[in-house]
Formats: sequence, C-alpha cells, structure tokens
Amino acid sequence: MEAVLPKLYLARHGDTAWTESRQHTGRTDLALNERGEDNARALGVRLQGLVFVQVFTSPLQRASKTCELAGFGRVAELDPNLIEWDYGRYEGMLTSDILKNRPGWELFRDGCPDGESPQQVAARADRFIAKVQSIPGDVLAFSSGHIIRMIAARWFGLWPAAGRAFFCRPASIGVLGFEHESRNEPIIRLWNYVSEPRE
Repeated sequence: MEAVLPKLYLARHGDTAWTESRQHTGRTDLALNERGEDNARALGVRLQGLVFVQVFTSPLQRASKTCELAGFGRVAELDPNLIEWDYGRYEGMLTSDILKNRPGWELFRDGCPDGESPQQVAARADRFIAKVQSIPGDVLAFSSGHIIRMIAARWFGLWPAAGRAFFCRPASIGVLGFEHESRNEPIIRLWNYVSEPRE
C-alpha cells in the first residue's frame, strides 16, 4: 500500500513595512512590524491542534520570525528554496512605478532584470515540492507571497505564469493536497485563509 500522501500547509509571513507600502520585497531582509507580529501569533492559533511531520521555513527573518511566533521555531528546518523571488532591479519598487517604465510587465511571465526569471523560481518550487512529496504526512512551510504562489502553480504542474492566480495575503494559510489519495489528483483544500487577531 502506498504511504499516506502529504498535505502541504503554506503560511505566508506577517506584515512588514514594505508589505504595507506594497513595495516588492525579495531578498531585503526586513523584520515584521507590530501588526505582523500580532498576525503571526494569530496564525499560530489557527494552526493549533494540527500535527506536522516536518516544518520548513525560509531563512529570511520575516518568515522565520513568523514561524517562531506561531510556535514552530524549535522544530523548523531552514530551506533556501523557500526564499522569496529575487526581484533584482525591481527590489523595493511599486508595481505602478515598474509599469511606467515597462508597460504590460507581469512578474510571473516576465521576471525581473538582474533578478530571477519565472523559470528559475519554478525550479526552486519544484525542488521543494519533490522534497515534500517524499514525506509521508502533513508538512508546514513558512515563506513569502510570490514563491508560495509559484509553489501552488507547480503543485498542479502549471506553467510558471499561472502563479499570478494564487494570491495570498500576509499571515494567510493555504493547504494543497490530493484527492482520493492519488498523486494524479492534486487539489486545493484551503487558500488565502486569514483571521484577524483578537483585540
């Protein structure tokens, strides 16, 4: 009998100053702001009671601190494949400003000058998915928005450009899995789930 197939829980990090200003935050290692820390703790509450065979986090502090505040810091393993997209010359920029100089630009189709192409990010997503699919049981990963969206697209074997369809908010949870215990039937079990912290 085949081993139990994994469910992959994808947790996006909490808010940072650039999340709130909507600047592209790739390799700039920003800390969580106060709201981000509160939302990271709330994310931990939503994950309480679930059992994970393995937990991974991006090495960037906005993800690793979210992991810690959610209660998984002691058991998490760093995985460089979970690092956010390298935006190259577009690091720190707003999409609206990029479009002034490059009308029609789309991240998941065009990539970034002096940064990563969609194919390079998809290759990292594929390596992470291969690791997850070798684990018999549920896996939790803390990371950033655009790499999470690429992982979702590649879970279904879609072209990298399809990642644009899987929007996820800060401190949200998405769950990918399989139907009928068949690797040929990947599904979304939950996506972009967020609850505000209690006052």
